[in-house]
Amino acid sequence: MSQENSPASPPSGVGLEGLRAAAAGCRACELWEPATQTVFGEGPETARIVFVGEQPGDQEDRKGEPFVGPAGRLLDRALADAGIERRDAYVTNAVKHFRFTPTPKRRIHQSPGAEHIRACRPWLEAEFEVLKPEVVVCLGATAAKALISPSFRITKERGKLMPWTPPGVARAESGVDEPEEDEPAQTWMLATAHPSAVLRVPDEDRPKAYDALVADLRVVAGALA
Repeated sequence: MSQENSPASPPSGVGLEGLRAAAAGCRACELWEPATQTVFGEGPETARIVFVGEQPGDQEDRKGEPFVGPAGRLLDRALADAGIERRDAYVTNAVKHFRFTPTPKRRIHQSPGAEHIRACRPWLEAEFEVLKPEVVVCLGATAAKALISPSFRITKERGKLMPWTPPGVARAESGVDEPEEDEPAQTWMLATAHPSAVLRVPDEDRPKAYDALVADLRVVAGALA
């Protein structure tokens, strides 16, 4: 589909299902080879909210679905506690293949590099172009740095709604002042901790970390009300 270690080239005008089918054969970076499969985003095209994580984990890689492992289950619980329906949201990752270090017993998560984020970014842009979400939630530092700024710090700026223009939505460059009927008047961005970070917190501190995640998601729920 695209040369190795160069940005992917998604097709246009094919909707989410067409993008998912095309992404299954993506070879934009070397991560496709050891991974089981591409893990594309999931959710309805009518989703008002998009959650963007870092990359699929071990269970996601095996099942081909995003956020179905322990972090996904925690996210489901946090969304319910915040009053957000998971089935009404679209969940995806900045990188669509699992990067890991193999060991005799298990595959150990390894954060994607900047080159992987760059190679995969066109898929994320294509998702945004189809979805035109009202709110985008960055789950964790990798997604926030990819979509907001490389200098963004979750610890300092989490839980704040910020006006944001999704990549792939070139309204300002096109000179169109008024949004189309199917576009939101304004897209909002909010960054919060990745659910996996909550799971890594020591047991005695985990309830506080979980409550902080839910509090951030309630800000999102308020924006959607």
